[in-house]
Amino acid sequence: MSRSNQEVLREAVVHFEQMQAYAANDLSSQLVIDAVCMRLSAGLESLNRLEPGTLDELFGADWPLMWGMRNRIAHGYLLVDADIVRLTVERDVPLILDRINAHLG
Repeated sequence: MSRSNQEVLREAVVHFEQMQAYAANDLSSQLVIDAVCMRLSAGLESLNRLEPGTLDELFGADWPLMWGMRNRIAHGYLLVDADIVRLTVERDVPLILDRINAHLG
């Protein structure tokens, strides 16, 4: 049984909000960075289960960059730059959540 776009979006929100809670801790700690990366990756994997039209509507040309971040975390974890993770948490994730929440209504 496949899940609806609404269910997938709610799941992604849970991952991103938990990631933000982790990020409220010391982002100079490798343990915190690792936890943030794992939730970021899980949230992006959730979004990847959306119908392509919904992905385009929500993220457009940003989606390949977002998925690239997930791939970097999943396949090249030692190469993930903690500064990029910090910027993603501070700048990008709030925008992602805004888009998702606006779509959810």
